[in-house]
Amino acid sequence: MILTYKIKHNSDFSAELKKAKKVAKFAIANRDRLSSKYVAHIGLKSAISNAILYKYGRNKTCEEIKSVKLSIPNQHLKHLVGSIHIPCLKLTFPFDKPCEKVNQVEIDNEYLYVSVTVPEEPQYEVRGWLGIDRNTTGHCAVAACTATNQVLFLGKRCQHIHKKYQRIRKHLQVLGKTKKLVAINRRESDIQKDINHKLSRKLVDTAKASQCGIKIEELQGIRERVKQAKSFKYSLNSWAYYQLQTFTEYKAKLAGVPIVYIAPQYTSQGCHKCGLLGNRNGKAFKCPHCGYTSHADSNAAWNIATSTNYIVDEDSKGNRNIRGTWKGEKLLVEPHPEHCTVSGLPSLPLAMDGIYSQRFAQDEDCAKGNPDIPQGAML
Repeated sequence: MILTYKIKHNSDFSAELKKAKKVAKFAIANRDRLSSKYVAHIGLKSAISNAILYKYGRNKTCEEIKSVKLSIPNQHLKHLVGSIHIPCLKLTFPFDKPCEKVNQVEIDNEYLYVSVTVPEEPQYEVRGWLGIDRNTTGHCAVAACTATNQVLFLGKRCQHIHKKYQRIRKHLQVLGKTKKLVAINRRESDIQKDINHKLSRKLVDTAKASQCGIKIEELQGIRERVKQAKSFKYSLNSWAYYQLQTFTEYKAKLAGVPIVYIAPQYTSQGCHKCGLLGNRNGKAFKCPHCGYTSHADSNAAWNIATSTNYIVDEDSKGNRNIRGTWKGEKLLVEPHPEHCTVSGLPSLPLAMDGIYSQRFAQDEDCAKGNPDIPQGAML
């Protein structure tokens, strides 16, 4: 697996960066002359200029350049014990992260970006699943574990942070302080990133401690797909769904924790006890069929943990694979007895198709005017 570390270098590379920008512009204007001999007059070291020529000259969609980093490939680096040496820049910086290989180093005005290959732990045989429900209000991540029968409520302060910075932004916009707005946006983004790192670490550690895999909803395109009230738009668009997902995925790969993605349909509306559609009112969930009541996010997390409605991708050869990092054969793990089905009723994961057919049947009965279908089941 490839990771990139960001390290502050405290050096002045402004002259080299100006030369690198000239080399990049030359590469775009002369894609048929991608050799350092054509840019020797610029004065940049050939080890760096070759990498920049290859990067920008081969990218046929790139037409304009705003900033360029110095790129030093693996063959021009010396990975020493506890440090990395770059001979062409006469630069040595501390680096003690465990890795198999240093792939390349990129440098800008402030930071070094060190790309390394790190080993992944082998996946273990799962004993259960950790279902993660992501939210924009309340706790931003709620996880239910079928192996330990526990529910985790994480990230409660995210909503308060977004509301706080929303008020600050409105005040600065009235005052017309645009530079301060940029700083505030960056600060909120940094806080959000830090929280997502901590949440993803907690989720992966919890899954590994109980020998569980992770199940996550595939929420791609949710902002365009979901209808929302005007008051809810800010909450929906200000929280980084995808960032938490990517952080969780790469940490899980390093730890050997398998991940699979499931379809999000009806995970918030279905009752995980009986598999039928229930009533959700804010954070409260109640099933009119079996009488089960619970926190709505907890119920959704259990639905995700026990769901078998996996996202399946098809490759160019026609092979169908479940989306995620799972490499095992057996995907269905029975949940804890307390969270199994009510006697005589189908479970949510084993009768997902039944939920869809049940919903279509309800719509048809409603159109016919059937009074026997509870209105709550239509929500």
